[in-house]
Order: sequence, then structure tokens, then C-alpha cells
Amino acid sequence: RKYLNKYMKNMRLCERNCMQIKDKVLDVPVIQGGMGVGVSLSSLAGAVAANGACGVISSVNAGYDEQDFKSSPFKANLRALDYHIKRAKQIAAESTKKGLVAVNIMTAVSHYEESCKTAVSAGADIIISGAGLPLNLPQFTKGTDTLAAPIVSSGRAARIIMKTYKKHYDVYPDMFIIEGSMAGGHLGFGADDITQGKTQSNDEILSDVLAVIEESGADIPVFVTGGVFDGKDMAHYVNAGVQIATRFIATNECDASDTFKQAVVNAKREDIRIIKSPVGMPARAINSPLLERLDAGETFTARKCNGCLTACKKDDSIPYCISRALIAAVKGDWDNGLFFAGSNADRVDRIMSVQELINEIMTDYRLNKSDI
Repeated sequence: RKYLNKYMKNMRLCERNCMQIKDKVLDVPVIQGGMGVGVSLSSLAGAVAANGACGVISSVNAGYDEQDFKSSPFKANLRALDYHIKRAKQIAAESTKKGLVAVNIMTAVSHYEESCKTAVSAGADIIISGAGLPLNLPQFTKGTDTLAAPIVSSGRAARIIMKTYKKHYDVYPDMFIIEGSMAGGHLGFGADDITQGKTQSNDEILSDVLAVIEESGADIPVFVTGGVFDGKDMAHYVNAGVQIATRFIATNECDASDTFKQAVVNAKREDIRIIKSPVGMPARAINSPLLERLDAGETFTARKCNGCLTACKKDDSIPYCISRALIAAVKGDWDNGLFFAGSNADRVDRIMSVQELINEIMTDYRLNKSDI
């Protein structure tokens, strides 16, 4: 708790609640979580950045709708990633607000190095990286205008990253994103721990990570994600920033299909479940016909592997191709899609504009902050 209290006093925030991250300023201390495949591309990320927050493009199969995706997925993805970063920054540049455009690149993706290099060359403000420890991320960001933002789910992970970065690159992370077990998509915890409530809370993880930062003497902004839904949740962390993902699916500007958006709006508490991903990790998703067929023992052999994730076994032992299931979802195929969502998806009750959502969060934040 002492680290949390000290952090609250020292956190670099402007009087307007904006956040300083190294040499960049974020008017609204909210990151829109990166969501693949194709859920958060330039339309969503650009709109979020244009409203003063940090929009995030997911690099995972960013080129899923390119004509040559099936024949040359690697080239299609890098080309699309470059395009969407530049387009999002162009959308943001038309606004007077200081928002940022980031890219989420999982360490588990194939061609991690090439994706990071593409993000830097295209002008991404931040590379956010998790799904493993991004120990070589500074190799691509050091000396550039792109910031390095590891995602961690424990103080131990933060300590390993801090020591590795300092030893091999003589830098520290530019920021940390702390992800708790209530997030959507792939999770950095064991499935049993999640279902049995044995994971650390966001507050506990935050306290541990802040202790690691305090020990180093560094000044590193922190964002909290996983179950963060509204301004009241945001105010709970006082001067830390937050990352919110699922609520941005239900926006007009989101790159996903209307079917995906409506799936979030229609979701009830009992529809949100923990599944085992084909890559071996637990994940949180909305119950769907695909998941029900999998529960019944049906399997779906991948016709051709795109090689998008290093963890996939690329053989008939996997029950289905997660890439194809996520693509089906973003395209609106309810029967065959995999619809990732966070633990509070059932609280989303309508589709709105990005501007309306951010204004609602910040208004709620200011009202609740005064009570702390």
C-alpha cells in the first residue's frame, strides 16, 4: 500500500488529468485495448486517438481481408499493419486533441520482429506487447519515437523485464500495462486459478509492480486493465491510467461486424465463459454455437495453417483454427465465430460513438474522483 500511496503523489499528471508518458502527452488517460483479429484496426484506433485517448491496432492477422492473405499471409499482414497505423494517425491528426496510436503485438505471434519493425517505421507511438514476456522489445524501440509498453500480470514479470531491459539495453520500459484476470481474450493466468478465484486482484498486482518500479528509482507510468468498465473503476486507481477493451467493441467506429457488436450488447452474465484456446492458454469469450459444438466433442481440422501463432501445434491435434474462428467473428459469422470479450460484457447495453463513450467514462471519472 505504501508504494501505491507514493505513486499516487508522484504520478505525472497534468491538471486536466492528462498523462505524460516520456515525451508524449495523452489528453485522456485511457487506452483502448488491442483486439484481434480485425476488431481494432484504424477506424477504431483513429477515432479513439482523435478523442484524446490511446487507440490501439492489433497486429494479429491485420491483413485478414487482403486479397492475398491466404496465399501470402505474412506479406498481407505487414502491408495492412503499415496501412492501418498510418491511416489511424491521419485520422487522429485531424483533431486538436493529443491522442496516441499504439500497436498491440503479442510475443506469441510469428514474425514478431518484422511486426515490431513495421510498427516503428509506420510511426506507431507505442508498441504494447504481452502474451509472454517481451524481453527483446527495446531492440526495436530504443532510439526511436516509439515507446515500449510491456503487459504484465505480476510483480515478478515486471522485475524480470526491468532487469533484462537494463542489462541488455540500458533502458527501462516506457510504461507498464497491468492486466488482471477479468480481461477478455487470452489471459496470463492458469484456468483453474481463474475459475476458483485464486488470482491476484488488480490492486495486488498494481502494488507489486509499483514496488518493483520504486526499487529501481525509475519513473514509469502504469495503466491498469482487466475488469475496468467505467469512470468509477478508473477513479479507483486515482492517478494511474486504465485500459478498456470490450466497451469499445460496441461503438459505431469499431472495425468489427455489427454481429460482433450486437453479441456484446446481447451477452448475459452466464454467456461469458472461460475456454481453453488451441494455443494452450485460457481465454474469456462469449458463448456461441462454435463453443457449444466444441463442448459436444466436435473438432474442426484446419485446412491450411497461416502460421500466425508460434504456440499452435499446426497439426490435427488442435480442435479448431483460432485464426479462422476469430476471422469468422469479425466478419459476422455467428455460427462459426469465436467472440472474445471481457468479464463485464454483460454490462454493455447499447452501441454508441467513441466520442460518447469516452465522454461518459471521463465524466463519471471526474464525479467519482472527487469522492476519493
